Amino acid sequence: MSINSNSVFNNAGRISAAGIASVVGLIVLSAVAVTGGASKVLVISWVAFIAMALGAWLGARADETNPYRLVWGYGLASGAMVTSAAMFLVPQAMGLGGQAGAARIGGVGIAAGLVVGYGTHTIGHRLTHVETSFDMTTLAIAAHALSAGLVIGLVYASMPELGILLGLAIVSHKGPAGYAAARRLGRSDKSATALLLPAAGVGLTAIPSALLPVPESALLNAVIFGFAAGIFLHVAMDFLPNCEAGSEIDEVCELHDHSHDLLDELRTHAVGSTVVGAAVIVLAWVAI
Repeated sequence: MSINSNSVFNNAGRISAAGIASVVGLIVLSAVAVTGGASKVLVISWVAFIAMALGAWLGARADETNPYRLVWGYGLASGAMVTSAAMFLVPQAMGLGGQAGAARIGGVGIAAGLVVGYGTHTIGHRLTHVETSFDMTTLAIAAHALSAGLVIGLVYASMPELGILLGLAIVSHKGPAGYAAARRLGRSDKSATALLLPAAGVGLTAIPSALLPVPESALLNAVIFGFAAGIFLHVAMDFLPNCEAGSEIDEVCELHDHSHDLLDELRTHAVGSTVVGAAVIVLAWVAI
């Protein structure tokens, strides 16, 4: 991969003030998490930050997007997220609902999470076409990160004995998301340091919400876990590598010779990467 010496990520004259302020906020909240005993959420928050910041740094320095890396990044992350939500959140939602005498309430939470996730994503996409002084794509990613952090914090507040594997799998998409977003910003001659806001976004909401007192109500917790499962299943499905005409991957392929053949080949990589991502979570769960 060639290096772009004029990378917008490295241009000190174009550093995003909001991005820097977000990093400072995450550092302050990290101290709060240490004193408050929210160690799992703290680790998840910083893994999300490092993954997106590293992905953005690589994306800002790249002269072109490698379609294989893009497919494998999305596929591994989406496979891991689908499996984690199905293994750790869905059973908790249904089990807690059963304890409360209303087993289907967990299913209601899952449906609500899917619908809300779809609705916010669709409306957020419309906002990206609004002409403002801000980059709406970055704001949409930041809104997603802040909402995901809120849900992660509530889940761990409701059941602190949950393993850290769930949270790490949920934020696994931050790397490829940061890479793709930085490439888009670079093509528009905008600073990728703005992505420090969504990179820190998970921690900015996850840490405070993890420290909130949550009522010991099986019914309420069933809804929380179901809603979290629905939200993260929607995000995971949104990150499934789409190798169809008009997709982001198709746009990358059009820059190469024999783009149609390349797109066909990438479909196999898309399936393989999601299977591997799912298998990694299962094997990690067995090993732990």
